[in-house]
Amino acid sequence: MSQQSLDTFVTSESNTLPVAGLLALAMTGFISILTETIPAGLLPQIGQGLGVSEAFAGQTVTIYAIGSVIAAIPLTVATQGWRRRSVLLFAIIGFLVFNTITALSSNYFLTMTARFFAGIAAGLSWSLLAGYARRMVHPTLQGRAMALAMVGTPLALSLGVPMGTWLGNLVGWRIAFGIMSILTLVLIVWVLLTVPDYPGQSKRQRLPLHQVFTTPGVPSILAVIVAWMLAHNILYTYIAPFLAPAGLTERVDLVLLIFGLAALIGIWIVSLIVDRWLRWSVLLSLTVFAVMALALGIGGTSPIVVYPAVAVWGLTFGGAATLLQTALADAAGDGADVAQSMCVTVWNCAIAGGGIVGGFLLETQGVASFPWALLLSILVGLIIAAVARRNGFPAGHRVFKNGEDRL
Repeated sequence: MSQQSLDTFVTSESNTLPVAGLLALAMTGFISILTETIPAGLLPQIGQGLGVSEAFAGQTVTIYAIGSVIAAIPLTVATQGWRRRSVLLFAIIGFLVFNTITALSSNYFLTMTARFFAGIAAGLSWSLLAGYARRMVHPTLQGRAMALAMVGTPLALSLGVPMGTWLGNLVGWRIAFGIMSILTLVLIVWVLLTVPDYPGQSKRQRLPLHQVFTTPGVPSILAVIVAWMLAHNILYTYIAPFLAPAGLTERVDLVLLIFGLAALIGIWIVSLIVDRWLRWSVLLSLTVFAVMALALGIGGTSPIVVYPAVAVWGLTFGGAATLLQTALADAAGDGADVAQSMCVTVWNCAIAGGGIVGGFLLETQGVASFPWALLLSILVGLIIAAVARRNGFPAGHRVFKNGEDRL
């Protein structure tokens, strides 16, 4: 039995979910996503407040993503020996400090610096959440625990961003960031009261970065993450122009709400089946996503097609983080935290790639090309997942890396 598995058995007193602690992890993810995306709905106000154009204001989102990409792997490696709750609180305090600076700053370069370091905090926090959730429960509950810990992401995307935009328009973008700082203060207390502490890894347990990356299954899973998230972000980033030919320009908020609610249902479904049917859940999600893309390619100018297609899209996306991060942690074994930091890096690269590829297609081919780009990317991911039947996405119940603990 691996040390991580042993810790789980020792520290888990029952076969029940520690809901309060897992929701604290979900709140961490919620604040991370909200911190990243809320400027997108407030660019005119932020630009005016900082004395820059909307294009320059938009770089507050870009610099955040860059911070996450740059910091996730080296910070995770550097803090492997720290006690786990200390690392989590270190990242959360980063949100508190740098969102507060953003709320108070009237200098563009200071704001950009704060956003960069907030992104660094996000990169570190995301590398922790999956492993932390798994460690808090008995192995038979790890899939459900991760699903609950990941629920903050669709909530932030579907409800948090529209509410943050509405609040920013109502009372000002600085107040919106200030409220996030207040929420972060609450989260710090929440973590201290409900999230257990665990020791970091000893030097003997730590695996070199290259060894984690070359662990059988890990490269395949990372490749599927890139293919899946690239397809998702092409459509999500440019959802407004994509909806225009269907006459839904004024209903973007409704479309995103449908997506978010369907994603929550997807998380719930995956939480019930991930431990028993992880491989088939991944293959089915990718296949259904591909069918959705095909439907949009054929009838994407009709609202009758768009609304159910978006619901299906959300349904398949909702459980993606749980499925992919569970598979990655299982494959990586004792290198799970480092592997999760790789996940953060490639995930954010896929976000950036979605913006770049989608922007290129929008300017050169138009939005009608989006579904076919999605279909191509998803089919690549589906083929990789199908081939990785031995290590990346094995059939049957989940199995620990050393194979001793079949669930």
